[in-house]
Amino acid sequence: MIAAFGCGAASADTLTELRARTPEQEIVYFVLPDRFANGDRRNDKGGLRGGPLQTGYDPTSRAFYHGGDLKGLTARLDYIQGLGATAIWLAPIFRNKPVQGGPGDESAGYHGYWVTDFTQVDPHFGTDADFKELVEAAHARGIKVYMDIIANHTADVIHYRESSGSTPLYRSKADYPFSRKGGVTGPAINSGFAGDHDASAANWAKLEDPSFAYTPVIAKGEKTVKVPAWLNDPIYYHNRGDTDWRGESAQYGDFVGLDDLATENPRVVSGFIDIYKGWIDRFGIDGYRIDTAKHVNPEFWRAFIPAIRAHAAARGIPNFHIFGEVATGDYDPALLASWTRNAAFPAVLDFAFMRAAVDAASGKSGTDLLARLTDDDALYEGGKAAALQLPTFLGNHDAGRFAYFLREAKPAMSPQEELARMMLGHAMLLTLRGVPTIYYGDEQGFAGTGNDQQARQDMFPSQVAEYNRDRLVGTSATTAADNFATDHPLYMEIARLARLRVATAALSRGATLVRASSDQPGLFAVSRFDPDNGREILVAFNTSDAPVTTQVAIDPASRTFSSLSGDCPATVTAPGSLTLRLPAFGYAVCAAQP
Repeated sequence: MIAAFGCGAASADTLTELRARTPEQEIVYFVLPDRFANGDRRNDKGGLRGGPLQTGYDPTSRAFYHGGDLKGLTARLDYIQGLGATAIWLAPIFRNKPVQGGPGDESAGYHGYWVTDFTQVDPHFGTDADFKELVEAAHARGIKVYMDIIANHTADVIHYRESSGSTPLYRSKADYPFSRKGGVTGPAINSGFAGDHDASAANWAKLEDPSFAYTPVIAKGEKTVKVPAWLNDPIYYHNRGDTDWRGESAQYGDFVGLDDLATENPRVVSGFIDIYKGWIDRFGIDGYRIDTAKHVNPEFWRAFIPAIRAHAAARGIPNFHIFGEVATGDYDPALLASWTRNAAFPAVLDFAFMRAAVDAASGKSGTDLLARLTDDDALYEGGKAAALQLPTFLGNHDAGRFAYFLREAKPAMSPQEELARMMLGHAMLLTLRGVPTIYYGDEQGFAGTGNDQQARQDMFPSQVAEYNRDRLVGTSATTAADNFATDHPLYMEIARLARLRVATAALSRGATLVRASSDQPGLFAVSRFDPDNGREILVAFNTSDAPVTTQVAIDPASRTFSSLSGDCPATVTAPGSLTLRLPAFGYAVCAAQP
């Protein structure tokens, strides 16, 4: 329990061991603090007065704050540690605009992505001191802490005179150049500005008027709401209206109204480097997940990422993990890999793995995409070795939960099959290459009915009727009660597989060789090799609803095996061939003996 460690810093030995671990050795638990545990009801309204539209707090609405906070998360570290997680990724905890949206369409910043103050914790989550206590308590347990950060946008504070009361459609650089006010026929402005491809301070000093596309307007009460103060000046934003997600607007448009920063401007670059160096200095955190990475120009990241990693190393954090969100619903490793090559990302969230694993584990398709991953890993900067650091996942707060995808793929499956496929997917997550990232609540069978707000249930007793109607996987419990059951079959199986991964170097750091796959549900098998001694670990899955008995190719030098999980034969059938028997939705991890 927490009391055993107190609230002090980790011991020097514990912290040294923690910081010596490389990113691929971690098992990450991703959590939205507002939806996890309420440790202090006094901060539920964030120190604000009034009703939900003033405070953002309404625990009956999936769109508003529910009361979870940093103290609650700290008090539940035993639960996270018991699951086998070695790192926690927190959704953003910066001070947010509490409520946004027009009349009848309001929602709150409980998710953390509507930042006004990038320098301190939002009062709904507690205080900077609470965050320091969380980091120290996690470190005392050998658990790293990753912060979710944003550089693409701020909260929606800037509005446009020309679009009052309506959605501001995107206005392109061709139709609304920096050199004219309000279009190509407008009066000349920003004389001498050479365009945003010139990153010199001298060039950007010539951009003096931000009204080239729209005229920015800020309400009197919000003119100084952003911190650091330079963020209050519209000159540091694109001011071109809402993105339509295509072409130029994907990097220059406002993200559903959120103020889109001009990340080409060297002042914005240096400002965000300073902001995020500061969190490392103050709290000794271990990594950054970067939101909306593909909506920022690659040049920004090529300056930001090396600066942050060098600063962390200078502060004694040599394995500071940075991974970006390059969101896609498709199997598209080329897109993901391009951001490691063009934008200097050491890793990106592995949406390709999500697509391949979810489709295979659900029985929606065969296992051929999973087999392709190994070859496609060569696309990443650093090749297959670098791909070991890609955070892998089965669902998240934006796309939806894994159990929801299972139900979409096979609506008529029995509860028993749901549970078996949930375990199968998590077995893939925890034994295949990458950094396994578990979305909070999946280990309790949370499913949801869609993406975004429909996938952000409460772990503590929920007052959201929609959440409480949802049928959970592997339990008769509902979200109306708290869901920290360490005897839930998914929690126990994930914990068992996590222990196995940590104890078996081949599963976290080993190369992969595909042994069997198909364009139909059935056997998928790979060999993973211990990076220190070359010993083979055969990992096999049956994604079909019928038992499988088959021969699997192995290294001819591997003659005898022991079972790390599942049913493994003790001896080979013949040199280079092993007979595997897997039940429906079964899996096995078989270790060759010296």
